[in-house]
Amino acid sequence: MPAEHSTAPPVRDPAGFAAFYEQQFDAVLGFVTRRVDSPHLAADLTADIFLAALENAHTYDARRGAPVAWLYGIARNVISAHFRGSTRESHAVARITGRRLLDDEDISAIEGRIDAARAARRMAAAHAALSDPLREVLDLVVLDGLTTREAARALGITSASARVRLHRARKALRATGQIRTDRREAVLEATQ
Repeated sequence: MPAEHSTAPPVRDPAGFAAFYEQQFDAVLGFVTRRVDSPHLAADLTADIFLAALENAHTYDARRGAPVAWLYGIARNVISAHFRGSTRESHAVARITGRRLLDDEDISAIEGRIDAARAARRMAAAHAALSDPLREVLDLVVLDGLTTREAARALGITSASARVRLHRARKALRATGQIRTDRREAVLEATQ
């Protein structure tokens, strides 16, 4: 039976609505494919149109036209709503255009920062666990760049005491894995 001569959409009969769907499918799909260029979008919109028709079957009025005209009205509304949503999406994309989105390099850089921050937190915890005398010498030598002798003078202790404290501080940090054991690189990793 041609779509123009079909019966009204059944309101409470799922089997009847399935027959109505079969009867009207080609007409609705044709209406949609004349307005969109994606087969996937056409299939999605057609499904949305029939879902809206099923939900609104009680609003069909035969005095206002054939069922296909009623379906076309629903189709026009569904397609318009889709394109309004697409327009909003396009405007949103346009607003963020020029703003950087994350690519693989960005993600790697962020992961590197996270790892560095994690190492810095571990280093800070290990540093805080040192006694004040050990921490003071370590800070003056490693962070402030003083020699052991200059650190000793600043703290009012002997150079030998400063060397012993520095050795103990480095040893304690080595034990926590926060300082390299190679003598040429015996500096705190966080200061690199």
